[in-house]
Amino acid sequence: MGTDGDSGAMARDPLEIRERFWERVALPDMTHAEWEALCDGCGKCCVLKLEDEDTGEVHYTDVACRLFDPASCRCGLYPLRKQLVPSCVVIDPDNIWQVKDWMPLTCAYRLLAEQAPLPDWHPLVSGRQGSVAEAGHSMSGRTVPEYEVDEDDLEDHVVPME
Repeated sequence: MGTDGDSGAMARDPLEIRERFWERVALPDMTHAEWEALCDGCGKCCVLKLEDEDTGEVHYTDVACRLFDPASCRCGLYPLRKQLVPSCVVIDPDNIWQVKDWMPLTCAYRLLAEQAPLPDWHPLVSGRQGSVAEAGHSMSGRTVPEYEVDEDDLEDHVVPME
């Protein structure tokens, strides 16, 4: 999953980021830049997930999307992700409630949608991108590319995730 900010609700200057906006601005009222800044760069949304058909429970794997850049923990072709990976879910203020259960519990989009605070290790709070890895939330060095794993073997790659 990624963010896109194509929602018409984001009418302010797309480059504007207000001070501590995440504490004061509703998701639909954020600028494009603010929306994008919410992403902590953990990479958890870029791993393949399995849903239990009986319970609806979502299980994370250590198998990363083919576009995932393990060095940056971000999409390697972010502007083209939906065209290149049609199953990629582009989140925005209009669909956050439909996709939030597929997002990690630590995801800023999910937390703010649920009116919960950002964790201390989030770069917007800590002021440092490195705080994500230091807190153990980065997928850097913890994934295998999807082209190396047979789809029938995905269950063997389920990993615990916060």
